[in-house]
Amino acid sequence: MKQLYLENVVSLEYFPEKCNGCRMCTIVCPHGVFEMLDKRAVIVNRDFCMECGACALNCASGAITVKSGVGCAAGIINGILRGTEPTCDCSGSPGCC
Repeated sequence: MKQLYLENVVSLEYFPEKCNGCRMCTIVCPHGVFEMLDKRAVIVNRDFCMECGACALNCASGAITVKSGVGCAAGIINGILRGTEPTCDCSGSPGCC
């Protein structure tokens, strides 16, 4: 089952017009955010993204950007790893943890 972190807070951006159809995003994404449709990647569910940055690092055409290690997803993961409350420094923002 895919993990949904928080809705509408992910820094992932995708520019389909730049996609060259290499499929790397579908291969490296640990949460299956991307699928191929008509020889181009499409986002299945943006909120599945954990902002690891693997897709952007492996996208030779520059169709994907993500600010890895920032935001609510990183705050949740860091809280779990440290055994503390999650914090993402976005207090007061809509959808913030």
